[in-house]
Amino acid sequence: MQRSLKIAIVGPAHPYRGGLASIMESMAREFQARGSEVYIKTFTLQYPSLLFPGKSQTVDTPPPADLVIERSVSTINPYTWWRVGRQLRRAKPDIVLMKYWTPFMAPCFGSIARCVRKNRHTKVICQIDNVEPHEHHIIDKPCNKYFLRSVDGFIYMSEQVHSELRAYTSAPAMFSPHPLFDNFGERIERNEACRRLNIDPEQRYALFFGLIRDYKGLDTLIDAWQMFRRNGHKLLIAGEFYASRDKYVRQIEALGLKDDIILHDFFIPDSDVSNYFSAADCVVLPYKSATQSGVTQICYNFCTPVIVTNVGGLAEIVPDGRVGLVCDPSKEGVADALERIYEGDALQRFGEAMREERKRFTWSSMCDKIEELYSELVK
Repeated sequence: MQRSLKIAIVGPAHPYRGGLASIMESMAREFQARGSEVYIKTFTLQYPSLLFPGKSQTVDTPPPADLVIERSVSTINPYTWWRVGRQLRRAKPDIVLMKYWTPFMAPCFGSIARCVRKNRHTKVICQIDNVEPHEHHIIDKPCNKYFLRSVDGFIYMSEQVHSELRAYTSAPAMFSPHPLFDNFGERIERNEACRRLNIDPEQRYALFFGLIRDYKGLDTLIDAWQMFRRNGHKLLIAGEFYASRDKYVRQIEALGLKDDIILHDFFIPDSDVSNYFSAADCVVLPYKSATQSGVTQICYNFCTPVIVTNVGGLAEIVPDGRVGLVCDPSKEGVADALERIYEGDALQRFGEAMREERKRFTWSSMCDKIEELYSELVK
């Protein structure tokens, strides 16, 4: 049941780029459409440049006119944690909604949450992507403990995250799958998408998309492509390197794949995402570890079939043999999946099935679950 609430969101939003900001802004819009009062407190500084592997953390587009966004939180300045926490404690929103994806955010978010909850009115709810990070550090567990024990309730998006969460807290937690990324527009005609990307529409393309980190298994996919290799098919890699670029380039050259792989190694702005997913026959997520992935939800938005490895929660979101294929996280497993997805009418069947399956992944369902959790917390 929808209800009017006062909601403060603390986390990524414009001008910060990427999927996390898109998620928080999409939820803000959905709650606003329900009549709730919503405002966002985002970062003055998200990551120190020393810790950020990319080229830029922000975009230069105008801020969204339909959202109230204030830049007020520095992750490395405790004074801003205290100031924002006090502001929220006095304002008494019904919900402070946080997004958690890395233990680096724990000191900042945990301090704000502890301060806010002293008003004995506000409930801190966390939409949690990861508990244990993909790249581990010695401070992960104490940081997780500090933040996770400051939260009243959680929305998790995979059973792996739920299991890891229970090692830290018994706070109420509810499942809601990752909604569609519907902010990238609609699918466009394939030839036009290829023209915009300056690639040959006569070729067939499998796509690896997103920020490139070692745990995402691009090296496995490159090895698999050498096994799968066939005329008229190319691998399109689109995303900024957050790992060693040279390592992957050397691998491509050593396997003789320079003519088989197209490398767009830069951050893909929102306005160009539709071009990649409209030009591709399929998307490949050869992850070595995962909880869930926003890329699968972009696939659903554009009805682009997907191959995922059987790690984390990926298989929960991609029914094997219906909208794509689930395979072993090895070069042999990925190569076999590539062979199978190009057989017969598999691509057509998977794309058509996605139109039905994607109805499960709505922002309305996610916000319903947050409201349901809030109702449980205030009983």
